[in-house]
Amino acid sequence: MNYQGALEYINSFTDYEKLTSMLLEPFGLGRIERLLVRLGNPHLTGRVFHVAGTKGKGSTAAMIASVLDAQGYRTGLFSSPHLHSFRERIRVNGQLIPENDLVALLQEVRSPVEEMHRDGALGRITTFELTTLLAFLYFSAKEVDFQVIEVGLGGRLDATNVVRPLVGVITSISLDHTSILGTTVRQVAMEKAGIIKPGTVVVTAPQEPEAEETIRLACNERGARLVMLGKDVCWLRQSASLEGQTLLVRTPKADYRLRIPLLGKFQCENAALAVSAIEEARSLGIDISPRSTAQGLAKVSWPGRMHILQHRPLLLADGAHNVHSAAVLRETIKEDLLYHRCILVLGASIDKDTAGIVREFNPLADVVVATRSHHPRSAPPVMIAREFGFLGKECRIAGDVPGAIETALELASPDDLVLVTGSLFVVAEALEWAGAAELIEGG
Repeated sequence: MNYQGALEYINSFTDYEKLTSMLLEPFGLGRIERLLVRLGNPHLTGRVFHVAGTKGKGSTAAMIASVLDAQGYRTGLFSSPHLHSFRERIRVNGQLIPENDLVALLQEVRSPVEEMHRDGALGRITTFELTTLLAFLYFSAKEVDFQVIEVGLGGRLDATNVVRPLVGVITSISLDHTSILGTTVRQVAMEKAGIIKPGTVVVTAPQEPEAEETIRLACNERGARLVMLGKDVCWLRQSASLEGQTLLVRTPKADYRLRIPLLGKFQCENAALAVSAIEEARSLGIDISPRSTAQGLAKVSWPGRMHILQHRPLLLADGAHNVHSAAVLRETIKEDLLYHRCILVLGASIDKDTAGIVREFNPLADVVVATRSHHPRSAPPVMIAREFGFLGKECRIAGDVPGAIETALELASPDDLVLVTGSLFVVAEALEWAGAAELIEGG
């Protein structure tokens, strides 16, 4: 088996990132638990930060991992989805898993997987379960000190929820994946709160009242200690520019004056959440200095989020993939950027609330170019154009992302903003068009 064959095998199973119809395989932890036992429980290697939430969990996980890297620990980061290369999902100290290592690990797990399939009692493994298994095996082989594990979908029944976390982290919760997680914030919060383990500490971002109540109740029931941003920990953004932001984070134990190279006030919230998680680990006896915390946050990289691809006109890409993130991005742009007109390039996934996303972006956009990524879950551009039409706004249509960007740039003056947004798959193709793929792959 070569690397391409490995990817084909991984993608031969049910992949809920590519489907609009769900539950082709039953959700649950039975399959991955059986395989982990068979393979020596690699998920128990090192100590774990487990990160769930709707928006910002990838950025927060990357920040935590960057701080641990700065302290000198061997740190594994598992995240999803990827932008350019499947290997982005599994990293140690910022380095993507090498192709040959991925192939070797897949050959190791293939026999136990096929054995489980022949038994038939638990159904077939999903692509995400297999990827999670590969991450645990790789981190174990590398003898990492820490694993920073981003939840894939929900929390309670997510394949990552086999870990025994040192610290649990829950970022901002909003409606997403409603066909699986529920149609109310309370239902979604119940799934996210499924990562809370007895006797642990959980750090959470500010939440809507229903979500906060649900998380607090879960902590009380399981004897977990809850630390809340905005109540136990506060933060204040001090400056912002196209080069990054500075902020002050105040905890009961210390003040942190920090700089992050990421744009958008929401990234300050994610940074404060990461600092809180790191400080809780320190209170449990983990050696992480304030200096390493500042250094790690100052060098964190997380492409595709408020990502500047060029200046004059300012070309910005951000994966605002649902209604909540679209609203946050719109407010961030109004607050932080100066421009003449906004030319919006928008592509969405078909299972999202396209009408709601369009309503959020409509006041921002002077000109709209609707497009789609090559991903099988992408919504037809005519669907986006129709929603803008309902709001009285004409919308141009481009069949692919490069064509949409080129159309937008032709329409733009030097003082305009060209905003490429919607799904992360659209953003990934924008970064590839701009020749920024090497930035996606990090070191």
